[in-house]
Amino acid sequence: MSHIRGRFKKKADKTVNAYTTSVPFDWRLYPYDIAGSIAHARMLAKQGIIPDKDAETIVNGLTAIQREIEQGEFQFNVELEDIHMNIEARLIEMIGEVGGKLHTARSRNDQVALDLRLFSRDAITTTLAQLEELQRVIIALAEANKAVVIPGYTHLQTAQPVLLAHHLLAYFEMLQRDSERFLDCLARTDVMPLGSGALAGVAYDIDREFVAKELGFEEISRNSLDAVSDRDFVLEYQAAASFCMMHLSRLAEEIILWSSAEFNFIELDEAYATGSSIMPQKKNPDVAELARGKTGRVYGNLMGLLTTMKALPLAYNRDLQEDKEALFDSVEILLSTLEVFTGMLKTLKVNAENARQALEGGYILATDLADYLVKKGEAFRSAHEKVAKLVSYAIEKDKPLSKLTLAEYKKFSPLFEDDVFSITVESSLAARDVSGGTAPKRVAKALAAAKKSLGAKGG
Repeated sequence: MSHIRGRFKKKADKTVNAYTTSVPFDWRLYPYDIAGSIAHARMLAKQGIIPDKDAETIVNGLTAIQREIEQGEFQFNVELEDIHMNIEARLIEMIGEVGGKLHTARSRNDQVALDLRLFSRDAITTTLAQLEELQRVIIALAEANKAVVIPGYTHLQTAQPVLLAHHLLAYFEMLQRDSERFLDCLARTDVMPLGSGALAGVAYDIDREFVAKELGFEEISRNSLDAVSDRDFVLEYQAAASFCMMHLSRLAEEIILWSSAEFNFIELDEAYATGSSIMPQKKNPDVAELARGKTGRVYGNLMGLLTTMKALPLAYNRDLQEDKEALFDSVEILLSTLEVFTGMLKTLKVNAENARQALEGGYILATDLADYLVKKGEAFRSAHEKVAKLVSYAIEKDKPLSKLTLAEYKKFSPLFEDDVFSITVESSLAARDVSGGTAPKRVAKALAAAKKSLGAKGG
């Protein structure tokens, strides 16, 4: 029997129950709902609103209900709408009228806001831990391959040589910003809303600070209307998750490209690849491809909730039920993607020789030739034009730059001398000796700084 239909003479139509129930997805809030209810019951007793013995009976009953749920013995009822009413109804069934005292000085509006903040806080903490683990694997992969040189690309066209470690550290930086966003989100999530009631506060002498301390919150909400209708913290997680999945999707795209026969810079461990139903030779990077696809779902979850929230009047509206499935989905996608990427990168093999061979095409040292002329006194724009014509000539002759004679170089500028042949991939890397550049000593410093930053997190 529903405990919220007292003013109605009719039962809800079965189609209404099916349409409005959230039990199929919000059941996962049960540990947070029970933790919040236990803290609330203890506060009611502390304040003399209910007897101590009643609070003890309620806490014992809630503990037993949690055990039932965890052991798969709890019978969920969709007619009770959600996990909150399911737990309360079972509590009253289990301990009698005393269970009905639990909801004193509380509304489902502030109750669900509390549960969702508790869930989100845990999700953020877990996300931060998994982000750090992936960052550690990226550092390890970079250190293990710190001498490997690969072509850097713009527009997916060969551009300039870079160290693979430098390339990998670009993703470390992206994930670092993601961590900072989640930490920022945590600060605004860690606010205790219970005590706001339905919208106006409650007419009892409650102790909100006690509940906040019991549940480990840093602060309490300052406005009851805002507290029950605010879902900014959910949107912030969704936004941060979208950023993070975007970064992982970019990494996924490069894994797909680099593991292809055309690039063959890396080889995926067999445990992180799949085969084909028809082509026996295939080794498909399905994990990376799925990460690209799932990124769209996370974006969609963010846009869905933004759209839900865009015109809601204060305070609570049932539209807000739609926040949970999207949040649960994004959390699950992000955490599983971080986990599987950690394993995939940990077992990834780098084909250094293939990457080295790729440096021989695409006239990758052309910019260094322009810089060479600039250092001899040529204006950069003029040097750029002359080297562009030199490259065009080499393409026509089907020669790499290293096979051109000095006489051929001098056709394009008299400033070319024998020292032009000292321009190599290694000299190109060494020349990028600026903070944030790909020079080996700069990358070594960046690796050290990256490790130090993780150490500062307490890892």
